[in-house]
Amino acid sequence: MNALIPAASRRQLLQGAGALVVMAFAPLEGANAAESLADKSMHPAELDTWLAIGRDGQITAYLGKPDVAQGLEVAIAQIVAEELDVPVERVSIIISDTAQTVDQGGVSGSTGVQRGGVTMRNAAAEARRLLVEQAAVKLGADPDRLKVDNGVISVIGAPSRKTTYAALIKGGRFDAKLDWNGQYGNGLTATGKAKPKSPDQYRVVGTSPKRRDIPPKVFGKYAYAADYRPPGMLHGRVIRPPVAGAKPMAVDEASIARFPGAKVLRKANFLGVVAPREWDAVQAARVLKVTWSETPGAFVTSETLFDHIRETPALKREVVKTQGQVDEALKGAAKLVEAEYEWPYQSHASLGPGCAVADVRADGVTLWNPSQKTFATALGISKLLGRPVETIRSIYCQGPGSYGRNDAGDACADAAVLSSLCGKPVRVQGMRADGHGWDPKGAASIHRARAAIGADGKIVAYDYLSKGFTRMEVNTFENDPFDFLAGMELGFTHEPAATFGAPEDVYVIPHRRMAWETIPRMLAGPSPLRTSHLRDPLGPQIHFASESFIDECALAAGADPVAFRLAHIEDKRHRAVIEAAAKAAAWKPGPPGARRGGSGATLTGTGFAYANRGETIVAIVSEVEIDRASGRIWPRRFWVSHECGLVINPGTLKQVIEGNIVHGASRALFEEVSFDKDNVTSLDWNSYPILEIEDAPESIEVVLVNRKDLPPSGAGEPSTRPVAAAIANAVFDASGVRLRRIPFRRDRFKAALAKSA
Repeated sequence: MNALIPAASRRQLLQGAGALVVMAFAPLEGANAAESLADKSMHPAELDTWLAIGRDGQITAYLGKPDVAQGLEVAIAQIVAEELDVPVERVSIIISDTAQTVDQGGVSGSTGVQRGGVTMRNAAAEARRLLVEQAAVKLGADPDRLKVDNGVISVIGAPSRKTTYAALIKGGRFDAKLDWNGQYGNGLTATGKAKPKSPDQYRVVGTSPKRRDIPPKVFGKYAYAADYRPPGMLHGRVIRPPVAGAKPMAVDEASIARFPGAKVLRKANFLGVVAPREWDAVQAARVLKVTWSETPGAFVTSETLFDHIRETPALKREVVKTQGQVDEALKGAAKLVEAEYEWPYQSHASLGPGCAVADVRADGVTLWNPSQKTFATALGISKLLGRPVETIRSIYCQGPGSYGRNDAGDACADAAVLSSLCGKPVRVQGMRADGHGWDPKGAASIHRARAAIGADGKIVAYDYLSKGFTRMEVNTFENDPFDFLAGMELGFTHEPAATFGAPEDVYVIPHRRMAWETIPRMLAGPSPLRTSHLRDPLGPQIHFASESFIDECALAAGADPVAFRLAHIEDKRHRAVIEAAAKAAAWKPGPPGARRGGSGATLTGTGFAYANRGETIVAIVSEVEIDRASGRIWPRRFWVSHECGLVINPGTLKQVIEGNIVHGASRALFEEVSFDKDNVTSLDWNSYPILEIEDAPESIEVVLVNRKDLPPSGAGEPSTRPVAAAIANAVFDASGVRLRRIPFRRDRFKAALAKSA
């Protein structure tokens, strides 16, 4: 990646490299084409939009999805290499640039390979078919008598009769059509006449070539969003109110006069400073004298948060699933189990605050954009600035973190507004307090469950309710100005979608009701407690509750947790994943508490949890070690069984799963947003701790259940889902203490242990 990528057409970028130039002028089609940012010189129905072959035989594939540092690039390269019968080293990937790729959506829902890989596979297969047919004419042989190896097409039995992809294409175009489904975004698919390979023919897919981004990152040569420096660039900082909801009434611009070139930029309630030197911008933002409107605190405090959720009338209720006669079955229960669980607001807490660069000119806009939604963010910026979408180029650049809608999109909007106000490129990078204080948060919630246990020890009736703040006050797609803090400060408003969720599993229970309720937000507009998607939106909190509760039901039935789950599951895929995790961990049968160990000051135990996310199934065994005196809970070992259909790259997949486990453990053990009536107060790593190396697992053993008969179904989020419950169940197994509130802080465990004594 270059230190600076100037705005340029795809034709200009490819000229001189010997690569196939892609220009297709067919009009856009489809229901949502009017809001697509796909360049008019590219079209999903053109094969040339997806692949280019240079004169040197190198292949370039154009993927309209970002790679948020989870190895998507190498997986897509494997898919393309497989269908073209070339080594993976011959394939380069252009990642999510509105000037070079078409809109395939973001990476939401772990859809990078699941959705993004489909069209790439089809395009590569079609390219191979066309090249083989062209070679057949050139070599005077039937296509069925040709084979391809390393981009060389030869006649079977006559290897001297051969040609190459490069010799056939000669740096030119395919000029071939694909069958496009008329959609942009995650739903986009395009197919050709060629039938892709079957899994038994794979030679590249299923192997583990190394990621290409790791060496430059290790040696400090990788260019992140924070590293771009357009000529004439200024550094910017945006000033947010000390009391959420307050507005700037007066600004003393003379208070920053001592900083060379520093300027105050203001529009409506948006307020920022720019300066040629970053340190000057930082200091100017700190000392700028602002008179804020007198605004009463809008929030309850984090100490009273869960009471607020309980007591606030629901804004919306939805029953996700209902079957049988739940209330009647609960009333007649021989044994009734009830529990309530609590999950706080959590921050994305990316290791660095959001950073983006924007260059807003009269003739166009360029964004160096670390958001997960390259195309949608650009669409939102176009509306924010009042510019035509075709004049905005959005280039994906990795930032310091992702896993949902963090502060990257806000950084893009802040930079764009500042650049539009000063007429120069602007780089915005927040400070630590900006990241922790103002990034969108994962929704806080409570979860109530009741179950009737029958005489046979199985669940007869199950009633589950989640209640909390909507998971999507800020839309993760960022395609409207009110999805940005800057947009809200400029006066854009909206009514957020009221939505939550319920457990996702395949338990067979005769009488079952799954429902959710949402309550109103505490502050409309630019709030530091805005909610949006945080890795596996709502999955961890919902399944912390539901899988902890299943363990409580197993205890009430006197049953082994694994056997108890299997007794309620008929689906063979789910059973296989659960059994694989238990086998890997050498699970010792017995009811919760049966695996209790340790002596004196140390307690040990093992817990189980399972969940599915769409078509991906995960089962986890966690072994914990607890220091009785300090209350420290150490998730020492994990065993993870993971089934996500066809495995493209097992090495990278295992790394992604390991990252999920560590992230999930951090959220379970440490992470909780603190706030008072005025604002967020957990603004650094001391007040918002995360898992550090001393608390990291000693080992994570991953068992991949590779279903070659099924398409890939995503791995970026699912294994986060059952982590908290697995740890909580292990804590109970070790100590007899049932933790129902996240995070499992040391003081909370010690208090619960003392109470249970």
